[in-house]
Amino acid sequence: MEVHLDRWLAEFGAPQEAEVSARDLAELIGTLEARYPRLQGKMRDETGAMRRFVRVFVNGEVVEGREPSRVLGPDDRVDILHSIAGG
Repeated sequence: MEVHLDRWLAEFGAPQEAEVSARDLAELIGTLEARYPRLQGKMRDETGAMRRFVRVFVNGEVVEGREPSRVLGPDDRVDILHSIAGG
């Protein structure tokens, strides 16, 4: 499947676009972290839950990591973005 990372995540050694095979969202994140070790801890916390500032979209639909077992197919497009906070 086609995976797109925002520029901030790409700064940790990953390309902004990658082809990844994964059965579900949890495996996808694990594969990215294994392939690009500097991503570890950037998308998921120490419990394995997605960090609240990371947004995941599958085919344009937000999943926000609340569905780690969401089934993914080879034709899916996954976008992983971090949100910006300020004050």
